[in-house]
Amino acid sequence: MTDLSLEITRHIPYPPERVFDAWLDPKMLTKFMIAGAGVTVPEATVDAKVGGRFSIIMRVPNAADLPHEGEYRIIDRAKKLQFTWESHASTAEESIVTLDLTPKGGGTDLRLHHIRFPSEESRDNHNGGWTSILAKLDEALG
Repeated sequence: MTDLSLEITRHIPYPPERVFDAWLDPKMLTKFMIAGAGVTVPEATVDAKVGGRFSIIMRVPNAADLPHEGEYRIIDRAKKLQFTWESHASTAEESIVTLDLTPKGGGTDLRLHHIRFPSEESRDNHNGGWTSILAKLDEALG
């Protein structure tokens, strides 16, 4: 595991409460956790409490289902959400995603910061995945 990290910011034209709540709603997760073209999410579960876990199955065309899991570390509604990120491309508890939400102009400035990747390739792949996911979040809220 390295100190590699990534940061993505996006303005989403919906209030922070609505943007935040989408991240803890399993039905919404199936709509926006789309990490690339052709990917679907047939299943998502959420135990929305600090120490609770989530599970997201990403179905990739011509590949196996890819489980993604994690544990919630910080849940501060409409301000901050932090969770571990465990997947085939990112190992266990040391990989952490933090979402910071700031109200702006009736919408939300969302900053996603993901730390610790096993390689530059993993970081770059996650950068593309998270960029797609944030675009789909914007669409799913519309």
